[in-house]
Parts: sequence; C-alpha cells; structure tokens
Amino acid sequence: MSMLNALWLGALLFLAPGWVAAQTGPASPEAPAISTDAIVSDIEAFLQDLAASWPGVPAISVSDPNLERQPACADYEIFLPGRQTLRPRLNVGIRCLAPQPWVSYTQVNVRIDGVYYVAARSVNAGSVLSLDDILPQEGDLLRLPAGSLLDPGQLVGYITTQRLAARRPIKASALRSPDSIERGQRVKIEVRGVGFIASSDGQAMQGGEPGTQIQVKTASGQIVTATVLNAQTVIIPM
Repeated sequence: MSMLNALWLGALLFLAPGWVAAQTGPASPEAPAISTDAIVSDIEAFLQDLAASWPGVPAISVSDPNLERQPACADYEIFLPGRQTLRPRLNVGIRCLAPQPWVSYTQVNVRIDGVYYVAARSVNAGSVLSLDDILPQEGDLLRLPAGSLLDPGQLVGYITTQRLAARRPIKASALRSPDSIERGQRVKIEVRGVGFIASSDGQAMQGGEPGTQIQVKTASGQIVTATVLNAQTVIIPM
C-alpha cells in the first residue's frame, strides 16, 4: 500500500465515527408506555370525584383497560362518552393526547351504598307526609328509580300528588311543596309597586312551586302571569 493510500485510509477511519453521528443525530426519546395501574388509579379517582355529591360510600371496580396494542402515550385524559352519568355499569373513555392521538374504552362497575327512604305504608294522594309515613333503607343508590328522594327533609311535610305504594322509593314527581299552588286553586293576587300593594282574588290556571311563574285568572276573567309566593298568594311586580 502506498503512503498516500495509507494516509487516506487513516483519515477515513478517524472521521467515520463523527460522520456517522452527524448523519444520524441523537436518538429521539420515545413516549413512555402507559402504566395500567396508573390508568386504573386515574379512572377510580375520576369516578370518586363524580360520586362525591352522593350521600353514600362508592365502590368502583375497573376492568383491565387492555392497552397493550395501543401506541405509547405521554399525555392522556379520562372521560365519560356522550351524556353518561353515574350508573351501575359504565364505559369509561381513555383519550391519548400526545404524541399520537387515540381513544380506548374500558368497562367499570360502580355502586354507592347509602340510605334512602320508602313509604312505610300505602299513602293516598293529597296526604301530608310525616316521619311515620317513611322508612329508611340501605342499599345501592345507583339502582334506585330516577328521581328517588334521599333526604328526609325533602319528604316530611310535603304533599303527595299521587298514591304512594308501600315499601317503594318515593320520587320527587310524586310530591309537591306545602308552599306550592295547585291548578284550579283559589289564590290571592298581589300587585306590588313602589310604595303600594293592591290585592284581589283569582284562580290558578296552573300549579307551581314558590318562585315559579304560573297563569292566573283574575276576577274579571283576564289571564295574567304571576309568581308563586306561597300556598295562597301569587305576586305581580310592577
């Protein structure tokens, strides 16, 4: 080998490692794989927050998210698809935000153990509920019929608008406030302005709770809109 060739070969060997490094650059870090335990923990925390408004103790069981085939993910969020609310069986969403977006779902079982109330006996419509008319029960609150009342303060003193079946949960739709007005009821109409109040009699054309607006017929036959004040009075501000 000539001296010139030897020098050329030595130069190539000396420069080759740096040349390769310059061409390839440092390896880009990959996004970390999602930890199944972390996902399950985040789903539980997410549902615990939703259950905080319920007067009971939540128990949550999360199925295996099975994310082995999903691309690695550095940032994600937990969500409920559509307009779902808490119920015994849920599909919970896992949405990867970066580096490559994807969405997956896993099934979750939820229960909230707490106290609810049933009618102690059959109660006729138009009755005022007392403590003797209700019984506390314990169970999964999420399995109660929609609108079931859980607070005795929303039961005692309220008036039934329909017959209550014995040993059944009591729904809000089956009661009205003692300060509410019924359709067809005779009421006092008060017209209130600055420095004066004028009153007359009328008839409620609609039922309503305090603070709601209803149609009322005056003694002259005119239909006006008034706000329910209490069980006997509606007001028309001027």
